[in-house]
Amino acid sequence: MITLSILDYLNASAAFQFFCDHASYWFVFLFMVIESSFIPFPSEVVVPPAAYLAVSRGDMNVFVVVLCATAGAMVGAFINYLLALWIGRPIVYQFANSRFGRACLITPEKVEKAEAYFDKHGAVSTFVGRLIPAIRQLISIPAGLSRMNVWSFLVFTALGAMVWNVVLASLGYWLAKTVPYDELFMAVEKYNGYLTIAGVVLAVACAGYIAIHAFKPSKSK
Repeated sequence: MITLSILDYLNASAAFQFFCDHASYWFVFLFMVIESSFIPFPSEVVVPPAAYLAVSRGDMNVFVVVLCATAGAMVGAFINYLLALWIGRPIVYQFANSRFGRACLITPEKVEKAEAYFDKHGAVSTFVGRLIPAIRQLISIPAGLSRMNVWSFLVFTALGAMVWNVVLASLGYWLAKTVPYDELFMAVEKYNGYLTIAGVVLAVACAGYIAIHAFKPSKSK
């Protein structure tokens, strides 16, 4: 019977091993729904090992892994969007200030940071924010609070999630060629910091590209 206690759930090593033992497209989707909602769960223990197993065992396809991960990320982000849309700012901050909210690693300060980021970058922040640690899981909340157009939200979320999942899958693919299975978790942990840097660099590059084209004067006919 597949069970995972809350203590194990919050332990990256146990979660990593649990996922590897039951890896499938369905689990990639389900765990990414969790990762993108308000429940704390690192995508680094889902997509890289799934891509690794897809390459080393051949029972999954890396491209389908990315699609399933992206679909799961969209569903999880949409849950946050709808919750914020329906319950409003006061209850969001009340939840963030509660014991359960803090257990989910959500604090008023983090929500404020996500709101400030959304206010500064507008709708495109749902794309760029998906690439930034600590913002990625919460960027859907200010989108819901501001009643952002749902279709724009889904499109930007899908694009951002796709880019990030491609980065994670590429790491898993590379590790499958260079690292034995019993060293996989330590390798992912080792490169986790580089993933954070890569996410920030990608976010800055995307924001810069968008800003340049947004303020670029149009050619006169």
